[in-house]
Parts: sequence; structure tokens; C-alpha cells
Amino acid sequence: MSNDSTEPGYLIPVGTEPDYDQELERQISRWIRGVTGLAAEMVYPRWTDPQPAIPKNGSTWAAFGISTVPLPGMPANVQISEDDSEQWLWEQIVVLCCFYGPQGAALAARFRDGLYVEQNQTALRSAAGLSLVDAGTIYNVPELINKQWVRRYDITVTLVRKNTRTYNIKSIVDGNVKITGD
Repeated sequence: MSNDSTEPGYLIPVGTEPDYDQELERQISRWIRGVTGLAAEMVYPRWTDPQPAIPKNGSTWAAFGISTVPLPGMPANVQISEDDSEQWLWEQIVVLCCFYGPQGAALAARFRDGLYVEQNQTALRSAAGLSLVDAGTIYNVPELINKQWVRRYDITVTLVRKNTRTYNIKSIVDGNVKITGD
């Protein structure tokens, strides 16, 4: 089966693709740890299977969830060579960050404030290709965990990235057509 535009049928991307799933979760986890100073074992992705055991009550820790949303508009298709075309799509990554425990509010505020430090933004761009768009309000939303109320503070952060996918779309260099006219 051909995977280029010389044959009819579907095309799938070739080469590297944007990170999703566990790799994107790893990048977001490193970012949260880098800005807050939390240890690796104190930052968890939400909604995973199997769900890891959470720290005991009295610990300060964080959890996060990721949603990706394409920005409105059509992707750009750019012919980069005679054999390949790139598709550029700008995508929002919305991250719900939940900070738990006795220092949860302080940690959420440290995280929010650290987002606006240029060196932290540069590190995120170079490591993950993500740029900060907005950080929302910190909300106090206590959670009942194991029949105990735990302090929880949520903040939603919006990031943006440019996704590039490469397709084997051949350019028309020479057609077997003759154009005549005045």
C-alpha cells in the first residue's frame, strides 16, 4: 500500500508527530515540578489507569488533568519539498492543576506567580514547545478523600502549541499538459 499522493487512497503522517498521552503528561508534570519545587513523587496525572496511591493526609501534593482543543480555523498546508507537505495546526492545551494539603493554597499561588517568570516560560517552550496563554483564578474546592476533608485549590492554565505533521504529498513539477492560447 502506497502512503503518498501518487496513488489514490488515504494518507497517514510520516516522521515525528506531536506528543500526546503519557509523553505529554510527563512534560506537564516536569513543568509543574519545575515551577513549584515539588518532588516527582508528589505530582500525579489525574484519570489514569491504574490510579496511583495518593499521598497520606497531611501531605502537600498536586494532580493535573489535560484537555487538548484545536484552535478555530483551518490548518495551514505548506509544500516543503517536491516530496513532502507539512500541515500546521495550532492547538490549545488546557491543564487543570489541583494542589492538595495543608500548603495547597500557597503552592497554587507559587505556581500561578511562577508561570509569569520569563525564564520559566522559556524553559517550557524549549522543553515542550508550549507557550503560556492564560492562568485562571485559584478556587478553593475541598475534597472528601477516604472519609476525610482535604484542602484542594484548583487553577486552570491554558497553553498553546504549533503541531506539525508531515505527509508524502508530491508537488506537481511537470505535468503532461500543453497550454496554448493568445
